[in-house]
Amino acid sequence: MTDVTQSWPTTARVVELDVRDDLRNGREPFSRIMSTVAGLQREEVLHLRATFEPVPLLAVLSSHGFVHESKSHAADDWSVWFWQP
Repeated sequence: MTDVTQSWPTTARVVELDVRDDLRNGREPFSRIMSTVAGLQREEVLHLRATFEPVPLLAVLSSHGFVHESKSHAADDWSVWFWQP
């Protein structure tokens, strides 16, 4: 877990995606996440809300050139920001 100090540019537009309800209801959000990532502009940041730190997703998006910061709000409430440096 990283304490978020907003490493991305302060002028970046943040795209919000909350998949907590999907996860709680047993729906797989991977395709929804990847669709959102595919639509990101280089200067945009994805703010993903999930019920856990999505470690496998971190590796997938890292292979696509993204870096991330994660923050736990509670055991079942996480924020992860993804951007391209």
